[in-house]
Amino acid sequence: MVLTATSGQVSATTTSVTSNPIDMALQSIIERVLAGEHISREEALRLWREAPLHLLASAADHLRAEKVADPEVVTWQIDRNINTTNVCVSGCRFCNFHCKPHQTDRHFITPIEEYIRKTEEMFALGGDQLLLQGGMHPKLGIEYYEELFRALKEHFPTLRLNALGAPEVAHIAKISNISTQKVLERLVSAGLSSLPGAGAEILVERVRKMISPAKPSAEEWLRVMHEAHEMNIPTTATMMYGHIETIEERIEHLIRLRDLQAECPKGNYGFTAFIPWIFRSEGTQLEQMGYSTHFSPNEYLRLIAIARLVLNNIRNIQASWLTVGKQTAQMALHSGANDMGSIMIEENVVSSAGAHNQFDAEGIQRAIREAGFEPRLRDQLYQPREYIVANRE
Repeated sequence: MVLTATSGQVSATTTSVTSNPIDMALQSIIERVLAGEHISREEALRLWREAPLHLLASAADHLRAEKVADPEVVTWQIDRNINTTNVCVSGCRFCNFHCKPHQTDRHFITPIEEYIRKTEEMFALGGDQLLLQGGMHPKLGIEYYEELFRALKEHFPTLRLNALGAPEVAHIAKISNISTQKVLERLVSAGLSSLPGAGAEILVERVRKMISPAKPSAEEWLRVMHEAHEMNIPTTATMMYGHIETIEERIEHLIRLRDLQAECPKGNYGFTAFIPWIFRSEGTQLEQMGYSTHFSPNEYLRLIAIARLVLNNIRNIQASWLTVGKQTAQMALHSGANDMGSIMIEENVVSSAGAHNQFDAEGIQRAIREAGFEPRLRDQLYQPREYIVANRE
């Protein structure tokens, strides 16, 4: 597949997976993936290092077309990210948004009145969901989140709450002196709809200890997600790449996600999507330590394609337009991705580190059409829904 982008238009010329002379071992790996087989760490690493991008993109696009309900469609979403608090004890060195508990001049806990106002605005723009995330506050235990979720559902019965993440669940369990499974049960009872994949970063301890020294471990992240899958709570899987991790550690991350998805009980949601984005370094501690963003569109497209080939048991892969921009996201739609994510009415964490791309509802649909696909609004479970905006003429 040859990808080009000119004058705002993205096109793809697809060639046969076998049309170019390549190493027969690489060809064999690709053919096994397309036949539905899992490939090993070593094979995935070889594809990353040796396979031409056009081969990976072509194979990944072929697999995308087989996995999704309609290969001519790219999905998108309208939701709003509201931060519960910026107080956090995890010490993430890639995050500019948080403040420490003693920094009382900066900290906040969002009041219910602000949630209500912002949720009303979100519904008026055609949204159906809040993405609630924030810091690991040392004093906000399970009772706080139960009260918050119940209050929101009382005001907005149809509201979907895609809230917190595995690290927050582990933190709430610790300070509330209950199990993570009990936290999940109580959150669902209070109104939780789904659990985002936040806090995965790279699921390798060497990396986590350096970039998030006080955040729950990779094993804890995987365990909480496993419990969510056992309870049939829909989740997503994420990756933040482009900082201190090696290529081998990126592959390890993907393999661990695939293996966990394979353990999901048949018929349960498991991971509904994989969402990778590049580390943005502006003003972060990691930047001060010498780790800066070096964005390469080709590297991002290679990651999207490899993810589609490795994660053959996760149906949806999202193009992170917020961190990579419109044109690269459009090209990702021809390299294995099938979703453009949300217009994100509000986003504060990644933006605080230098990601300043923006889309409104019309813009994201236009970008999808320019890439050669039909846009379709979806919910968190990737089911289509109608685009209705208050007072729209």
